[in-house]
Amino acid sequence: MFDILYQYKNIFLDGLYVTLSLCFIIFPISLILGSFIGLISSKFSNSIGILIRISSILVSSTPILVFLFWMHYPFQYIFNLRIDPFNTSVFVISLVSTFLMSDYVYNSFKNFPTELISTAKVLGLSNLQIAKKIQFPIIFRQLLPQIIILFSFILQATIFCSFISVGELFKKAQELNADIFKPIELYSIVALFFISICLLINLLSLYFKKKYSYDLNKY
Repeated sequence: MFDILYQYKNIFLDGLYVTLSLCFIIFPISLILGSFIGLISSKFSNSIGILIRISSILVSSTPILVFLFWMHYPFQYIFNLRIDPFNTSVFVISLVSTFLMSDYVYNSFKNFPTELISTAKVLGLSNLQIAKKIQFPIIFRQLLPQIIILFSFILQATIFCSFISVGELFKKAQELNADIFKPIELYSIVALFFISICLLINLLSLYFKKKYSYDLNKY
C-alpha cells in the first residue's frame, strides 16, 4: 500500500489538492452565510423566519448525491447551461452546509437563557453591550464544537463530487484503480486519509465541547 502511495504520489497529491480546495472554499462560505441566516431566522418569527426554516428543512431532507446529480444534469439541461462540476459541487455542498450551520446558530440563540439578558439590562447594559460581552461570546463557545464538526461534514461530502467527475481524492483513486486494479490498497489509502483527518477533528470537537459545555440555566 505504501509502495503504491509513493509510486503514484503525484496523482494522490492532485486529488488531495482538489479535495482541500473544495473544503477551504465551502467552509468559510457556509460559516459566514449560515451564521447570518441563523441569526436572521432567530430574530424574526414572521414570514422571513418561517421561509428560512422551511428552506432549511427542504435542503436537509435532500440527499447530497441526488442534489449534485440534479444540479449537474437536469438543471443544466433545462436551462441550457454548462457549469464546471467543481463549481456545481461548491454550490451544492455550500448550500447544504450553510443551512446546517444556520440550524446550529438558530438553536443556540433560541435556547439562550432570557434570564441572563434580563439581568444584564437591570445592570444597565445596552443591547449592543449585551450582545457583544455576554450573548455572542457564550454562543460562540457553544458553537465551536459544531463548527469543527461542520468542517468534517464538508470534507466527507467531497467524496460525492467524484460522481459528477470532479477530480478529488476518491475520484483519483477510482481512475488509478482502473489502470492498476489494486482496489484494496487504493481505497485503504483513501480511507486512512479520511479516518485520520476526521478522527483528529472529532477529538478536537470533543475537547472544546467538554471545555465549554455547561448548563446556562443555572446562572
